[in-house]
Amino acid sequence: MMDKQPHIPVLLKPVLTYLNCQKGGVYVDGTFGAGGYTRAILESCRHNRVIAFDRDPTVLPTVQKFRTEFGKRFVFNADCFSAVETYLTEKADGFVLDLGVSSMQIDQPERGFSFRFDGPLDMRMSCQGQSAQEVVNTYNEKDLADILFQYGEEKASRRIAHAIITYRIHTPIKTTGELATIIHQVMPKPCDGSDSAMRTFQALRIFINDELGELERTLHSSIRILKPQGRLVVVTFHSLEDRIVKNFMIQHSSLRPNENRHAAPMSCVGVQNEFRVLTRKPIRADEVELQLNPRAHSAKLRCSVREEDA
Repeated sequence: MMDKQPHIPVLLKPVLTYLNCQKGGVYVDGTFGAGGYTRAILESCRHNRVIAFDRDPTVLPTVQKFRTEFGKRFVFNADCFSAVETYLTEKADGFVLDLGVSSMQIDQPERGFSFRFDGPLDMRMSCQGQSAQEVVNTYNEKDLADILFQYGEEKASRRIAHAIITYRIHTPIKTTGELATIIHQVMPKPCDGSDSAMRTFQALRIFINDELGELERTLHSSIRILKPQGRLVVVTFHSLEDRIVKNFMIQHSSLRPNENRHAAPMSCVGVQNEFRVLTRKPIRADEVELQLNPRAHSAKLRCSVREEDA
């Protein structure tokens, strides 16, 4: 069932502030979802246009409503945000990404994203390709352990992988509930209210949807699709995503670290600084937003502005 609570876009006020979208321009929303960012951008200035992306086919009814409401000011592409260069015919004034799984996807048990709801073990954002069920039932123990450790930073990855292999000898793992139970038998739920299945589910989702690869390709595309003074705004929800965004923004700006602290900064000589970092530290949700939207607790916003081309 769909979540009956209204969708609340995470860090909406700082997103709009850092996008600087009150004067009119072309903005790319790489993660359309329920349309929270797109609507806010379009309503912040009647001269704004939004080019939106989402590979999840379940957003299409919302897309149709936006087309009816905003007409030519709204353009939607049913594709991954890493394909942005394929679709854009003009450079953008801003590019926003809200990474990870959406609240709508989590709250639909039939999508198989959550360990809190029992449903088919799916996790595919595009509803196409290899599912989580196929991975847990066909990958060998080492490969499963590597996925859990690399994408979920799960310290008990080998124990969990072994438990999965042992279980599936007798019967295939078909549901999120079955997988969560297997994990809980190996890793009891912590006393702090978190769930020991969280990292495994995160790892499988990221692996199946190639989320980190998508992010890296898209960040490099942002260099080419943004106008000078265009803003890149990225909201992340876990350390793997945030590390990639942070490192990208540093490496492509004047904040690039010197490889040898005793030497002159030769590593920056002759290198074009494509961005200027506006957020030395990530922006977090304030107490007011956390009260309204607990899902914003782990969200971090980083922003850079595109420099003039050399």
